[in-house]
Amino acid sequence: MNSKSGLKVCVIGLGSMGFGVATSLLRDGFDIVGFDVSADAMARFSALGGKTADSPSAAARDADVAICLVVNAAQTETVLYGAGGTAAAMATGGTILSCATMSPGAARDFAVRAEALGLNYVDAPVSGGATRAASGELTIMASGAPAAIAHARPVLDCIAAKVYELGEKAGTGAAFKIVNQLLAGVHIAAACEAITFAKAMDLDIARVYEVITASAGSSWMFENRVPHILDGDYAPRSAVDIFTKDLGIVADIGREMKFPTPIASMALQMFVMTAAAGMGRDDDASVARMIADMAGLQLPGMEG
Repeated sequence: MNSKSGLKVCVIGLGSMGFGVATSLLRDGFDIVGFDVSADAMARFSALGGKTADSPSAAARDADVAICLVVNAAQTETVLYGAGGTAAAMATGGTILSCATMSPGAARDFAVRAEALGLNYVDAPVSGGATRAASGELTIMASGAPAAIAHARPVLDCIAAKVYELGEKAGTGAAFKIVNQLLAGVHIAAACEAITFAKAMDLDIARVYEVITASAGSSWMFENRVPHILDGDYAPRSAVDIFTKDLGIVADIGREMKFPTPIASMALQMFVMTAAAGMGRDDDASVARMIADMAGLQLPGMEG
């Protein structure tokens, strides 16, 4: 049991982000139980000395804080409120940290259902990627009752470098995250288009990377994703399918609000095209491969 907090914690979802969060908590000495549908992910966590359970409810039995780090709202609903779900097994007065990217409406609905069970709900989407998850340096966009955030504060301080408290109502954190995802998706698509355009002009794309990262046209996504393209390494750090989902949420919200999102919509179609080409589960820098294939170009890793 963690001497600093006395909190029992479970992490539901041991993917690239969830695994990093769980290992950060384990490293800090928290009483932590993990669950994932992947036996390999569970075995990896066990190999580090982590405790695992065979269902979300078993992982969350009497937990004070449950961190839900799955892919989307549908998976969140299943692991929280479905048969054998997390919420019903938690300690009375426990706090759910819901970290998946979803619409604000879904987050508000989940919060109402948590409160009906006597639980706190913090809408707590995360940003930073697998590397920052593993080092305990995520950015968390949190909204929820101040008492709920205070209850989970030792956990938040362990897994995040920055925790932004964005209001008392669930859905606000989700809205902030979807703005981030609009920008992230557009910047990835633009970076992939730019580096492939450079290749079409027969430029040394490694040199292009060097020059652009020191110039005004650079972005965090250009700096982060173009090295994957230069290395021909499309192992998924963040998959194409993540952005078909997240930019789809942007499009849905824009349509509901009658708010135009033309640039995000074009980026969405680039991710959809990449997924349709069979690369949905590959790294999101695969948008560059899709463009290169259309243009009859070869980027590193495409020679075969």
